[in-house]
This record gives sequence, structure tokens and C-alpha cells, in this order.
Amino acid sequence: MTDIAKATDVFMNKIDAQVAAHLDACVRCGQCSEACHFYQVTGDPKYTPVYKLKPLETVYQRYKAPLSGIKRMLGLAPPELTASDLEDWAELVYDACTLCGLCTVVCPMGIDIASMVRKVREGFSAAGLVPEGLTGAAQRAIEIGSPLGIKPQTLEKIIAEQAEEVGIPIELNKVGVDYLVILSAMEVLNFYEVIGALARLFKKAGVTWTISTDAYEATNVGIQMGNLEIAGTLVGRIVDAAEKLKVKYVISPECGHAYSALKWEGPNLLGRDYDFEVIHILELMDKLRREGRITFKGKDDRKLTYHDPCQIVRRGGIVREPRDLLGQVASNFVEMKDCGVYNICCGGGGGVSANPRAEDLRLKAFAVKKAQVDDLGGVDALVTSCANCRNVLEEGIEHYGMDLPVIGLSELLADYLDDEGDAASAT
Repeated sequence: MTDIAKATDVFMNKIDAQVAAHLDACVRCGQCSEACHFYQVTGDPKYTPVYKLKPLETVYQRYKAPLSGIKRMLGLAPPELTASDLEDWAELVYDACTLCGLCTVVCPMGIDIASMVRKVREGFSAAGLVPEGLTGAAQRAIEIGSPLGIKPQTLEKIIAEQAEEVGIPIELNKVGVDYLVILSAMEVLNFYEVIGALARLFKKAGVTWTISTDAYEATNVGIQMGNLEIAGTLVGRIVDAAEKLKVKYVISPECGHAYSALKWEGPNLLGRDYDFEVIHILELMDKLRREGRITFKGKDDRKLTYHDPCQIVRRGGIVREPRDLLGQVASNFVEMKDCGVYNICCGGGGGVSANPRAEDLRLKAFAVKKAQVDDLGGVDALVTSCANCRNVLEEGIEHYGMDLPVIGLSELLADYLDDEGDAASAT
């Protein structure tokens, strides 16, 4: 049953000076709609990003906007939110928004629409309107340690297989190493070759590292669903494991929202600083490249392009690093139009890919990404640095009958790694 009172309370608590300024700043110019892939493929005004804020705006205009008290007395304020209002908006908030942030980038008034949708989701979560796909994933993440239900024993088996395949020992739960590697759920389930790739790259660089069986996944479903309690629990699990193992760094994997969830939101969720630093795998790889600790031989001659994961590029600011790395191993790299911070979302971020209810709309929206790729006049492979993006891209490519392999950047680097010579000294 939809708890409208809880949702309203959450909205009231979220409306601070910044939120009020954002809500008042909108001039209804429609720029955000043109940036949204859901609007682009449907042409339906309801998919306009700022329209998704309507429940929050209604509470603001009724209770906190200037002269709202007088307007209520005169019957000029918006009516109270109803359970039906929220139920009608649930599709817009969870199915038709990936929190990609392109609407935020193009807004001429500087409104952070994506973060505002996050606040709307918090109200919806309190009201009990989170899609079943996300609630199930959250329950598995809390109880098992993985939103996909991957148990530590399964992880250990996968790691042992990867260690055997590349001929490099991979130690679990090792105290005192420099780096703790955490993985995205999709890397553990579908793209586990990245573990062997990292082992090869780290051996060459002389990096000491480990994986914890207490906290091996970075995916934070709490952030996606709008439940800060769950989000804090999942971040806290990683922080506890890192501090228990006394590492200097935690490596955020090829996963978009996990980086921002751990690096920036985590300290606020926990109310304290970490005893370690958070570094994205691309930042680390580029650092090792610049230091000459990993080198490459040969280049991939295929025509390659790169898909920028939204959270990594727009929230994380990691734009140069993947391109500098690709320059080491790709002889025929081409950029998509509107690449970098303006790149088009894969269509499955923000929990959309974990929401079966959204599948038809998600695949329809992938036409925008397809058009961006098609504009290049044909490429041989698509490289990305987010396992969730990779999975969603593969599904969209299959749906539209495209012949286009998707490659993880870390694995591509390992394919052209110069393994000869002694490793550099460890950091």
C-alpha cells in the first residue's frame, strides 16, 4: 500500500535552499527534454526530465514556496499529493530515468535535474513504490553480499579459475596490501575475465592487491532505489573490509554509479572519512601507464570507438584517462559525435536494467545510442569501461540485429600488455 504520508515527509525534509532554488529556476525551456533518450524516442512530453520532479515540486509549492501559506488559505496552492499521483509517476521516476545526468549538463539554468530525481526516488522508496526488480536485488545484496545472489564460494571458484588461466596467484583477504579490488555484479557474473586481466596488469606493474570475500561487489542498489539506509549499509561493508585489511586504496571497478557512491556519497552516508583513498580503475591504469610501470606492444588495428559511461564521465570527470589508455593499444580509434560529457547513455543505468518492467522502454530508447554508433559509418568493436553498460549495450545490439562486439577496456589493455621484463617495484 502506498504510504503517501511518508513520501510527503521525505519531500519536506529534502526541500532545502538548494532544492528550492533549483525548482524556482526552471524556465520550462525544454532543453532537458532534447537531452533525454526516453523523450527522443517517444516524443511524449511526460518524459521531459524536469516533469519527473512534479511530486517534489507539488510539495514545495504547497508548503515551502514563498507565499505558500497565503496561497493555501486562498485555495491557490496545488492540492495535496495522493497515492494515485505517486503511482502514476512511478514509471517516470524509475523506468524512464537512468540518472545519466545529460539533462543536468545541458540545463541553461544550472539545475541538477538528475540529483533531484534521486531525491524524488527517496520519497517513492519511503512510500513503498520501488520496482520489485530493485527491491529483490537489494535484499540479495544485504543477505548474500551480491544483488545477483553470487555467494562468496562462487566468487572463490571464479577467482581460482582465472588465476589458473593466467598463471598468476590471486590472494584473497590479504592484510597489508596496497589495493583492495572490488568488482561490479556484472563483472563477477558475466565478464569475470577482467579478474585475470587485472592480475596480469598488476603483476607487470608490481602492484600488491587483494579481493575480500566480505565485500567483493561495488554495486550499490540502495543508491539506485533511493534508500539511503541500504546505501549506507552497502558502502559500510566495503569500508569495514578495507580498513580490516589495512589497504591504502580501494579500486572502484568498471562500474558507473559505484564510483560516485563510494568516493563521494559514502563519507556522507557514514558520517566520517575513510582510512584509505578511493581510486577508479581507469585512474590507476593511467597512472601506471604514465609512470612506465605498464607498457604495451602491438596495437589493435580494428576500427574502435568508446562509449563513455555516464556516471564515470559526467559525475566522475574521467574523460582523458580512457582515451590516453586507448591510444596505447588502438591504431584506428574514432570518437562518436557528442562524446565525453555529452555522450548518450546506454539506457540501463540508475537501476533501469534491473527493472523488468522497464525493459520494453529501455530497448526502445536504445535506438538513440544505435544512431550515435551508426553515425560513424561502421565500426568493428565498441569499447567501454562499465560492466553494466557493456551488458546493456550487448542486449541492445542483439535486439536491433547489429553485428558489433563490446569490449571491456581493462581486458583490451591486458591483451596488448608487454609482459616481458621485471615488474616495477610496488607502490
